Amino acid sequence: MTTKKIPLRMCLSCREMKPKKELLRIVKNPQGDIFVDDTFKANGRGAYLCKCKVCIEKCLKQKMLNRQFECQVSDVTYKALKDIADEL
Repeated sequence: MTTKKIPLRMCLSCREMKPKKELLRIVKNPQGDIFVDDTFKANGRGAYLCKCKVCIEKCLKQKMLNRQFECQVSDVTYKALKDIADEL
């Protein structure tokens, strides 16, 4: 019996490798829209963050998504992340 390989991704804030399902995925689609992807299936470039308040707040403070996606990320996207952090 073979074991199924678990895909790992790196958190943008803490730089730790974790299983993909334990992270939040933020996507920039080909049209340039940036949003939180709950399905992990949206088309486009993805960035991952731990589902912990510390990592999300560090990303918000340093505006890490601007550097990752090489564009100005809207305040609406950062507000959505802040709402997620407040729920945790």
